[in-house]
Amino acid sequence: MTRISIHPAKRSESRKIAELYQLSSDGVSDYIWTKLAEPDEDLLDVGQRRYEREDSVFSYRSTSIVECDEQVAGMLVAFPMVIDEDYVEEDPVLAPYSVLEEPHSYYICAMAVFPDYRGQGIGRQLLELAETKAEEHGLGKLSLIVFEENDGAKRLYDRSGYEVVAREPVVPHPLIHHAGDALLMVRTLQSKH
Repeated sequence: MTRISIHPAKRSESRKIAELYQLSSDGVSDYIWTKLAEPDEDLLDVGQRRYEREDSVFSYRSTSIVECDEQVAGMLVAFPMVIDEDYVEEDPVLAPYSVLEEPHSYYICAMAVFPDYRGQGIGRQLLELAETKAEEHGLGKLSLIVFEENDGAKRLYDRSGYEVVAREPVVPHPLIHHAGDALLMVRTLQSKH
């Protein structure tokens, strides 16, 4: 039987986080990392560098790692959503995602499971972990963005009680894997009082 465990990520796991983030973002990470890369720098090196940071929510510090039989199988990057009302995303490709934000929510920035470990309920476990963390932060709802065309992920979120509250058209770009709409999905937690 497979032994599944979840632990807070270590800085040394930043490369695996970058690989999983790249998998979960369907090209958005590649687009961002391409803009940040040094000449001839590998995109996963950029992602690793970003997740090694201490001073950002896009960090190993906001990440939980899933292991199956002591092998990294998946991850969750999530944190309390803080909206800067004055910030305007100037990049037209990224602008749709910057307006799909739910105030006072625990934001699931990325969730991914390597293909070999799918179908074992890991995604559901990570969503339960996010719910626990939302409650620890005193937040009554969770939020995430998913591509409408990503049927598997959307089905998981639908079954888990997330509802579409806003949508924005995806700006086409060769690195982005989907067209159609990006969806902001929110799940309101039941009060335990």
